[in-house]
Amino acid sequence: MKDLFERLNNYSIFIKIFVVMVVSIVTVSVMITFSTLRMSEKLFMDTFSITNSKVINQMKTSFETFSYTIVIAANNLGQSGSVKTFLTEGDTNSLLMSKSYFNMKEQMVRIHTYLDAYEVGMTVLGVNDRSYWTSREYWSIEEAKLAKHQITLKTYEQPNQLIYHYDDHYADKPTIVATKALTENTTGNIYGIMYVAIAEADFKQFYVNYTSDGNDIVIVNEAGRIISSNRNEMIGQQAQELLVHAQEIDEHGLHYKSVEFNGLKQILLVEYLPSFDMYLVNLIDQEVVKRNIIDTKAIVLISITIVAIALLAVFIISRRMTKSLTRLVKQISDMSKYDFDHYVTESGSYETKQLAMAFNFMLDELHEYVETLIATQKKQRNAELTALQQQINPHFLYNTLASIKIIVQQGDKEKATGTIQALISLFQNTIGNVSETITVEQELENMKNYAFIHQVRYGGKIHVNYYISPDCLNYQLPKLIIQPFIENAFFHGFNKKSGGFIHIMVGQEADMLICEIVDNGDGMEVNAEQRLPNYKSKRQLFSGIGVKNVNDRIKLLYGADYGVEISSVLGEGTKVKIRLPIIKTKIIQQSENSTKNK
Repeated sequence: MKDLFERLNNYSIFIKIFVVMVVSIVTVSVMITFSTLRMSEKLFMDTFSITNSKVINQMKTSFETFSYTIVIAANNLGQSGSVKTFLTEGDTNSLLMSKSYFNMKEQMVRIHTYLDAYEVGMTVLGVNDRSYWTSREYWSIEEAKLAKHQITLKTYEQPNQLIYHYDDHYADKPTIVATKALTENTTGNIYGIMYVAIAEADFKQFYVNYTSDGNDIVIVNEAGRIISSNRNEMIGQQAQELLVHAQEIDEHGLHYKSVEFNGLKQILLVEYLPSFDMYLVNLIDQEVVKRNIIDTKAIVLISITIVAIALLAVFIISRRMTKSLTRLVKQISDMSKYDFDHYVTESGSYETKQLAMAFNFMLDELHEYVETLIATQKKQRNAELTALQQQINPHFLYNTLASIKIIVQQGDKEKATGTIQALISLFQNTIGNVSETITVEQELENMKNYAFIHQVRYGGKIHVNYYISPDCLNYQLPKLIIQPFIENAFFHGFNKKSGGFIHIMVGQEADMLICEIVDNGDGMEVNAEQRLPNYKSKRQLFSGIGVKNVNDRIKLLYGADYGVEISSVLGEGTKVKIRLPIIKTKIIQQSENSTKNK
């Protein structure tokens, strides 16, 4: 998982650019697709409404033609004396009745020819209760009930109008019946009624050819009842809501109206049929028609394909543009913290090449700076070491010579000789040896000479003990690393106490060389953060550089993992712990290498 995050981090520029492009392309594509669909829908609605309006006008013409044919038939009936005689004369002999019936039949056959283009049945009923049927196939009402039927009564109420009725009680299927009262021209008295019956299945032939899936026709009468439709399940239903919408469209002259009918979103186109006093309503199911005409899936699929192609192109272009930059970033990130010897490859785009050239130039400048810095630090360390060797505290030398003088005066030549010999050895190791590192054994010799001189001065009240691990004697360490802390113990550790001890311990801990100087003297205040002493005195010590300088010197030479750590308790003593890397002499390394080879 960590490797995956690192790889993603290397390609972060490419990922960011690609993500931005993906979001932008997808967003634009979705918006365009949505706008296209909405515009297509609106265009479809407008176009479809115009087209259907023309179709509805054609339907209206068919209905008006049918109604006009019935009017002609009614007029011919009203002008026929034979029909009037048949419907008004009283009971006569059989010969006259047969003649009247024959004349009636002839007239009905002639008048029915006007309606031969339609599947209709024609009936007349007179005030003398006589009736004539061209066919009972279309409307099979009983003669006894016809005179008192609601259709007849309504016709009597409006004798001057051609009225259309819906009846579904006297036929196997619903029937539309047109009625017209036959009246005398002079008096206006009604002497009969004409009935023209057409089955709803035949009535719908005026419009059924113009319907399709989701494109339905409904005929609604003034009572809000559906008298005909290509949808059989809707015939005979009450649709007051649909009537209200139809009246609103007709009154306001709307081209169409979007409504919700029967749980579906519908578009309503309406045409009023004045001859029938009915509304011709075109119901268009938006979803079905759009699905058939506007292929939403195809549009979406095309959009997705375009987006996929665009994303592929963006991926390839973005990858090519950022590949060289990603490679440059990876090369830079793979460099170790202090490894400045590897130059990055100058390749790719112009911008990437310029970045690589600038980075390589920076490495050159950094190399020069590091080399100059190392040389300067080396000169500084040598200067410090030289100054260290030359800046022996005059007080220390004066006090030592004074002590030797006193010993000579006391006649203790052996002690005086030992003190002088210790001073000579100390001078030889601190001044004569210019090497930056010495062995632990050599440093131990210096510590013994230095401690011997101080013990001569202080009369042996301060005891110095050495605990040196034998396997550490040949390890290397910087010279004058331990001695400043012994000096500090002698000068500052026993100002209040008259005597005590100083333990010097050298050993190996893991991969470090540990040097500890422990005393039971007065103790001191220690900086909590740096764990170094807080000196208020500016007195120059034997080493010429203070304890802090020793700590800084170790860190400068070996790194932050090494240095000096001091812990102290006032009145109880001080403990100094020096951490150094294990540096073996060439003799030890050669011996170990030969042992491994064997």
